[in-house]
Amino acid sequence: MSDLPGAIGATADDVIVTSVAGGVATVTLNRPRQRNPLDWRTVRRLGEAVGDFERDPRIDVVVVRGAGGNFSAGGDLKGYVDLYRDPPGFRQFLVDFHAMLDAIEASSKVYVAVVDGYCVAGGLELLLACDIVLAAESARIGDAHVAFGQLPGAGGSQRLPRAVGPLRARYLMLTGDIVDAAEAERIGLASKVATNAALAGVLDDVVGRVSRASPLGRKGMKHLLRVASRSALDDGLRTELDYVWRYATTSHDATEGLAAFGEKRPPRFTGE
Repeated sequence: MSDLPGAIGATADDVIVTSVAGGVATVTLNRPRQRNPLDWRTVRRLGEAVGDFERDPRIDVVVVRGAGGNFSAGGDLKGYVDLYRDPPGFRQFLVDFHAMLDAIEASSKVYVAVVDGYCVAGGLELLLACDIVLAAESARIGDAHVAFGQLPGAGGSQRLPRAVGPLRARYLMLTGDIVDAAEAERIGLASKVATNAALAGVLDDVVGRVSRASPLGRKGMKHLLRVASRSALDDGLRTELDYVWRYATTSHDATEGLAAFGEKRPPRFTGE
């Protein structure tokens, strides 16, 4: 899949990767009859795609979505039966899943999850690694592992409390409750909610705003947000001070933004 970011409509069965003009790539989970499960093969292909995007300077934004009216119903529970009988293999699956989501979170690209229909279990874990979540009114979001005697093995137990707070996370994880789009936005699982008909327009607006921002500024913002999610407050504050000092005193984009504001013109960012 190493050549996919440069190809239009390149497909690998269960994952479709499309690059378009304007620095936007789209990844579509493409097993709609099974509600787009995140099995080992899909996780590996997503990981390859994320690596390809990171190496491609043409790409600024990656849109992640599911085919057929659902984002992802999570792991392939039927496939887990065989994986559980192969402890080394199951551990490697978890390692690969963790690595793929961590690469999304650490990426210099901005990942936008577009969620309609069901987004549960592993689908929620994928959502939580993305930077922005746009939800259609049809979205239904939750953890749901406990309903089938499972545990979140791709970071959900750690990212969900950071996203919605410990009490809400405990409720969602211990009851298996699935919330609608409005509730997801209220508790911090969706950045913005739109009608299904309006979702494409909202996506275009968000992608346009992100794409017009400074590439170096986006990278720095993602770095600081990642530090915030993984560090004690005092450590994060020290990191912010040092990082912002270096950025402001050495980058073209920082001074160009000030100049553009003063001259009342659009900034001409270079990513330097």
